Amino acid sequence: MKKFTSNSQKIGELGEEIACKFLVKHGFSVLERNYTKKWGEIDIIAQKIDKRYFIEVKSKQVDDNFDFLNIQTDKTNRPEDNMHEFKMKRLRRVVETYLISQRLGYVDWQFDLLVVYMNLDKRIARVKTIENIIL
Repeated sequence: MKKFTSNSQKIGELGEEIACKFLVKHGFSVLERNYTKKWGEIDIIAQKIDKRYFIEVKSKQVDDNFDFLNIQTDKTNRPEDNMHEFKMKRLRRVVETYLISQRLGYVDWQFDLLVVYMNLDKRIARVKTIENIIL
């Protein structure tokens, strides 16, 4: 596993841990974490029933004023806005590489984004899911 040193890397690692627990709680099996190639990285590769899920995790540290009840409608400073076209092209290439290397050319799969909002002082987190993103 990677060694994270900066604060933002530590937040990202914690967000990935929370995302994995969230996935397992919802019936997924986590197959791999941080699948890395020169051209990009997939944070989590999971499976549920006969479908493979490629998951990007975005983490955000929030303060006491953050409204955890309305994360689905929050429009300010959204971490998912960092999923720009160049990043999605790189992710598509990593997914294709994984499918070929695992000989899974015809497997049913989808790409999802999990946004993890965390208040570290209160030790609470919420996960927002954006499913079936077209790469």
